Amino acid sequence: LDWWRADRYCEQHFAQLLLEPQDSEQASLSQLLQSHHIGGSVWLHERGSVLHRPKRRRDHIVPVLVFRDKTNTKYAKVLSDFPALPAVTACAHLQWDTRTQEIATIFSYAVPAFINEFQLRGFVDEEGFVRFALIVHGHHSPYLPVFRADRQWHHFCVTWQQDNGMWAIYADGKRRASASGLCAAGPSAPQAIYGQGTFIIGQDQDSLGGTFRERESFSGNITDLHIWQKVLSTEQVERVRSCWVVEQDLVFGWSSNALEVESTIQEVTTQFLCPGPVEECRVFEVGSSGFRYTPCLQPLPFICRYRKDAYWQLKKAQQESSHSLTSRVNMLAERTVIPENVFTSDVQDMNLSVALGALDVLAAVLREGETPVLESSDLLSVLQLLKQVSDVEVQEGEELEMLEQLGQYYVEVTELILEEQNVQTWSSVSQVIKGPMAVVELCDRMVSHLAPLLTAGRTKITIQHGNIGLHRLTVKNMWFGYGSLQRCLSGAGGTAAFQATAASDRGQKSLSTLVGTTVISSALLSDYQEISTSVRYRLQHRVQVPQGRWETPCVFSVSLLYVSPDAGGMWSTAGCSVVTSLLDSTACFCNHTTNFAVLLQVYEMQQRTTKEELTLQTLTFIGCGVSFCALTVTFILFLAVGVPKSERTTVHKNLIFALAAAEALLMFSELAKTNQAMCFTVTACLHLFFMAAFSWMLVEGLLLWSKVVVVNMSEDRRMKFYYVTGWGLPVLIVGVTLATSFNKYVADNHCWLNIQTNVIWAFVGPVLFILAVNTFVLCRVVMVTVSSARRRSKMLTPNSSLENQIGVQIWATAKPVLVLLPVLGLTWVCGVLVHLSIVWAYVFIVLNSLQ
Repeated sequence: LDWWRADRYCEQHFAQLLLEPQDSEQASLSQLLQSHHIGGSVWLHERGSVLHRPKRRRDHIVPVLVFRDKTNTKYAKVLSDFPALPAVTACAHLQWDTRTQEIATIFSYAVPAFINEFQLRGFVDEEGFVRFALIVHGHHSPYLPVFRADRQWHHFCVTWQQDNGMWAIYADGKRRASASGLCAAGPSAPQAIYGQGTFIIGQDQDSLGGTFRERESFSGNITDLHIWQKVLSTEQVERVRSCWVVEQDLVFGWSSNALEVESTIQEVTTQFLCPGPVEECRVFEVGSSGFRYTPCLQPLPFICRYRKDAYWQLKKAQQESSHSLTSRVNMLAERTVIPENVFTSDVQDMNLSVALGALDVLAAVLREGETPVLESSDLLSVLQLLKQVSDVEVQEGEELEMLEQLGQYYVEVTELILEEQNVQTWSSVSQVIKGPMAVVELCDRMVSHLAPLLTAGRTKITIQHGNIGLHRLTVKNMWFGYGSLQRCLSGAGGTAAFQATAASDRGQKSLSTLVGTTVISSALLSDYQEISTSVRYRLQHRVQVPQGRWETPCVFSVSLLYVSPDAGGMWSTAGCSVVTSLLDSTACFCNHTTNFAVLLQVYEMQQRTTKEELTLQTLTFIGCGVSFCALTVTFILFLAVGVPKSERTTVHKNLIFALAAAEALLMFSELAKTNQAMCFTVTACLHLFFMAAFSWMLVEGLLLWSKVVVVNMSEDRRMKFYYVTGWGLPVLIVGVTLATSFNKYVADNHCWLNIQTNVIWAFVGPVLFILAVNTFVLCRVVMVTVSSARRRSKMLTPNSSLENQIGVQIWATAKPVLVLLPVLGLTWVCGVLVHLSIVWAYVFIVLNSLQ
């Protein structure tokens, strides 16, 4: 098959084309293929390739003009009135006659004031290339090679614009030549191409509409000539090459009725295969173990590659199948509609009539409900058929009533396989089809076929069955109701995937995440091609929310890059935001179009009342104020009293300064919320000073350890190490966090780190580490203190009672704990328990106020 059909075949069989092997795999793969008598070239699906199958490749039935030989009589005249053209693009498909190397005129446009007003000429050079030259106002561009003279069909476009005489020549979708200055020289402004002229195909006009010469005539075949009064973009040239007509500013469209054709020119109607967006595809050379590119339309062998887990699941479904659905459908249709083996079904391209008949029979069998629960193999067979139908290429001239009926059957079959009783079946093929979002992707492909139904008299189409519907205007919409998709998503492992999509910044416990609305798909169409645009939409909640609190992030489903729709898709909030959120609905804004839904994130109801929240805020402010005043007084006393300089006093002063600065910023951080820049600065300073406070708490622990365990390090070296730990480490952490997460650094509602992302771990991670180290230090200090107290007690009072000895040991334990808990910052451990009860919140505030 050609590359496109081979790729389609593998996708329809839940696989993909053979991936490009690694260097170490090439020789063994080549030997394996040769052992199965496979040689020559095989198609590859390139790793990281941008090669995508176009949404619609079709046979284009067009009239072709055959200029069999060079003569001075054969011509075709365009019967259109040409306006003045300040810019122009002319495109066509042609086959070049290689029997002669003389100059040939593809077309010429003449006006009374200027015979050589607009003209395209070419010839075959000695190296076998066709060279083109453009003539405007009698000014001649150089002859430049554009494509090989290989007797194949080639597409070309020529563009010109009045400004600076800019011109370009495209061949087979690629720009081959371009330059400026193709206009009259001198002080006068460049002139537009004059209107009301005569356009002749195949001859050079030496007088207006006549006086042709044989040696300058065209010999070959030409079709699909279109002319626009503007310069087409590269993307538009590519679309025209693929048989999509750009309607805007079109001056002449190819039609036999718009041509005056000389009688000796042969007119034939040809089924012309529209080229795809990429002409050459990668192949693996069996035997030589090399790679090369070859035309994608060339029929070559191919290999479909399965993931191992998907293959074994397919195999199991095939072996356990009773084939009841398959046999009933095939018997009713009196032919093979659904093959019994999903691996070995024949390669067949459906037309509209065959697809309509197949879905009609399948819908009838599913509607009967004799098999209420589908088997795994039945579900896979139905999906395989839906894939084939979604790839049907609608030919020109086919009955459009059949197309609308096909849409009706497609929607009905989709609704039936998404029924609640099939939840377990979806789960059983989760490695092959990762969730029912694959059906959404298939419906999206199918609805694109409804384009021919839109006319000036019929501007919209709506097809609905149960909870699923298709609606097509200039905007294409689809919806999948809660009943048809929610339970299947949950049963197919969807809920587990959703639970990681959002987090609460209020310390609440997440109960579940549900698809709480209809899933919709939206796309904007231009010239039957999808373009992305921003969209605002409102979705009604369709799920009963349990008692508790919920958040409603706007999410969309996107298929994983380079993975077929069978991957099921994943949910993301990128580019989407909540506009308004009510109990019964949510309004969202997204900067793109795709598949949308609202996930309801349900949280456990907090027991805090408004009064309790206000009390906590007040206590926090008072506690920070008391702590700040105490720290300030202590710092002044250290400076004023003249405490002897030592390691301990230096460490205490640094800890006091860092903690006081952090407390002061925390008290007034609420005032900075309204100013984004100020809030960002306050957040960074809070992060720095709190990290510095904890770092100096770590230094306090290390200092204690150095007094308990003999450390062979001088005091000067220790202090340098302490300063690096106390200030250098916080600066490094904050700097790295800002550099890697600048746009995600600040929370939405207050001036602190964003806990919706991993940024919060730039604070929580180091703090947990420091608390763990200081806890170990505290335990070691307590053990040494208790041991020393026991020995001293025995030496000083050897005859004391047991009660006195126990009392001495308890005091020896309690004293260092009470003194060192705040110094080492271990009172912050209560912060981990705040979400369990409001009591812990009060305890946390009081303890840290007294630190």
